Amino acid sequence: MSCPREKRQAAEHGFIGPYGVLSENSKGRLEPETECDIRTCFQRDVDRITHSKAFRRLKHKTQVYLQPEGDHYRTRLTHTLEVSRLARTIARALDLNEDLTEAMALGHDLGHTPFGHAGERALNRLYEGGFKHYEQSLRVVDVLERDGRGLNLCYETRMGILHHTHGDPSDTLEATTVRLADRIAYINHDLDDTIRAGILSAEQVPEIIRVRCGERNSERINSIITDLIENSKDGVIKMSDYMQEAVDFFHNFMYSDVYTNPIAKGEESKVDGILAGIYDYYRKHPEKLPAELQTIAEREGADRAACDFVSGMTDGYAMEKYSELFIPMSWTVK
Repeated sequence: MSCPREKRQAAEHGFIGPYGVLSENSKGRLEPETECDIRTCFQRDVDRITHSKAFRRLKHKTQVYLQPEGDHYRTRLTHTLEVSRLARTIARALDLNEDLTEAMALGHDLGHTPFGHAGERALNRLYEGGFKHYEQSLRVVDVLERDGRGLNLCYETRMGILHHTHGDPSDTLEATTVRLADRIAYINHDLDDTIRAGILSAEQVPEIIRVRCGERNSERINSIITDLIENSKDGVIKMSDYMQEAVDFFHNFMYSDVYTNPIAKGEESKVDGILAGIYDYYRKHPEKLPAELQTIAEREGADRAACDFVSGMTDGYAMEKYSELFIPMSWTVK
């Protein structure tokens, strides 16, 4: 009698089209493992990512706005979940592998720094080897998780994580789906948060975005996703020229008018000092690092280990560590 995994693999031939990746055709893991009787290899990747420490830390990492007052602003975790839902919707509509798509989406930002892209820019300046969050996300799943053993994910999941920002000619369509879903998600929800914060009003959103995409967050996402699905065919995922022009304008507008807005980004100048102080301390004192990172310091150098430690911190933990290391504490004489 077939086990649940084998039944699922057989069923995939019926609902995954010619351009999707069948789980039975995965190129495998860095370290070969016995297959699970219940889950396909990509389902196992989803579970490994969602049970990882790095995934749990995303709930306390900045998406765009540092320390906003209010419960409804996105964090790196809610961004990740929104990307996952959009990507699965696209994958299902285009007969791609939803499990693989979900695994890539859930893992794509595991290597993001505290304080959002401000933290990424700071670490890129500090660490001699340079720092890119998509490269760090792959490092998290390959090297850092499970006390240095890594998650041992499938090749396809790993490459989708690595290429989620810029893409690669060798990408699966599932990886392309995640890359597009990531961009669609963040330009929309970051605009939504910007309006919620009062930095822009709905009326200040450029006309091309309001007319072609919609007035509200849900309308914009639905318009873009629907256009993408309707215009993708024959192994090519794309929008109409009409919508692509609007989305490109939307993306450029967010970088010119929102992500660099002095009101929204006023606190970011403090990020450099916080992360520089912590990074410099631990690269000079690798013996103070957690045990698994001391091993990395011995194997790859103190700078690499300090970079791994700082990049994995949540916003709050980074501020706590900075305070612990550099701000005098009160004391009394007994």
